[in-house]
Amino acid sequence: YPRRMADNRSESAALLAAVRFAADKHRTQKRKDVEASPYINHPIAVAEILATVGGVTDCNVLRAAVLHDTLEDTATTKEELVALFGRAVANLVAEVTDDKSLPKKKRKKLQIAHARTLSRKAKLIKLGDKICNISDVTSSPPKNWSRKRRLEYFDWSRKVVAGCRGVNAKLEKRFDESVASGERQLMAK
Repeated sequence: YPRRMADNRSESAALLAAVRFAADKHRTQKRKDVEASPYINHPIAVAEILATVGGVTDCNVLRAAVLHDTLEDTATTKEELVALFGRAVANLVAEVTDDKSLPKKKRKKLQIAHARTLSRKAKLIKLGDKICNISDVTSSPPKNWSRKRRLEYFDWSRKVVAGCRGVNAKLEKRFDESVASGERQLMAK
């Protein structure tokens, strides 16, 4: 990877460098769906939803969206992100990263509590992440997730997103539509 991008590099090159880095870091990881899709599809989808639905053009937000799971799910360090992508991007990624040393139940509670304290930019990433996760849980859920567990995920996501409201009406509307559609589909089964 190139050392930290020079200031004169284009934003598209900076975004593509983040995509490449994330793809390398997530290269052996698969999603928990039946198809075991490549994990990298998720962070790319988060950045895409921010840009296409939310109208987000801030390159730091889009780069952090692509990198949002690297600290949590790979051997990446914050120092590595600072060196390659700058402190602003690294701080955003750290802001949306769960502490994996904590039990899952505790992490889920903390996501709800911390959502309202996130920066505006981190809230955008959190919204994009939840929209994509709702879509995945609806259309290609993790193996062995019952309808009840999927509906519980929707309820939990609503609680997280409640703390992110007020930053982007289009993303919030898409989240609400995604949950409503997912619930309709699950209840019809």
